[in-house]
Amino acid sequence: ASKAFSLYANIDILRPYFDVEPAQVRARLLESMIPVKMVNFPQKIAGELYGPLMLVFTLVAILLHGMKTSDTIIREGTLMGTAIGTCFGYWLGVSSFIYFLAYLCNAQITMVQMLSLLGYGLFGHCITLFVTYNIHFHSLFYIFWLGVGGLSTLRMVAVLVSRTVGHTQRLILCGTLAALHMLFLLYLHFAYHKVVEGILDTLEGPNVPPFQRVARDIPVVSNALLNTTAKAAALTL
Repeated sequence: ASKAFSLYANIDILRPYFDVEPAQVRARLLESMIPVKMVNFPQKIAGELYGPLMLVFTLVAILLHGMKTSDTIIREGTLMGTAIGTCFGYWLGVSSFIYFLAYLCNAQITMVQMLSLLGYGLFGHCITLFVTYNIHFHSLFYIFWLGVGGLSTLRMVAVLVSRTVGHTQRLILCGTLAALHMLFLLYLHFAYHKVVEGILDTLEGPNVPPFQRVARDIPVVSNALLNTTAKAAALTL
């Protein structure tokens, strides 16, 4: 037991996954936006986690900025906890799910390679959200969603296609990854982004005064009837 504990507690186990030069990370960031054309042989996937981990933390910071500027209210928890849980939950959860599908479809990919591939695929999400959180136009978001987000998704799909044999397996694996990746970007934009109120005023017209409640159930009684009733009561007494 002591040998097993010392083995897993040794920091040198994680050293190969984070031993990377900044120039290599920069090159891999650029490559994550360029889909590969040759899918006849397995494409190389970087087996390191430094770049993907930094991208996830960058996405957390951008998402936190978006929640603060849009006055998002979190009823349970904090903004930081929500951002970290959302980003890391997607990265780890979807990577595990796609790795499970890849195992069923006989794709040649490891868990570390899947984490690296999906982590670098978040580079397009970071660019899109950083621009659209500061420039509030939904048309601009859709352009970046299809352009930047689509390029990073095509890159991951092309790599998985090169490592999967069979048309049905490719369709299931790559279709699932593409749908989850693109829908996650839509979720991050619309769940933590506030529509500019000036655009709503332009579309819906000027501001309407707040609704005032009126007691509609009480019948209107004339003053003459009230006076007659009061006199009759006085004579009776």
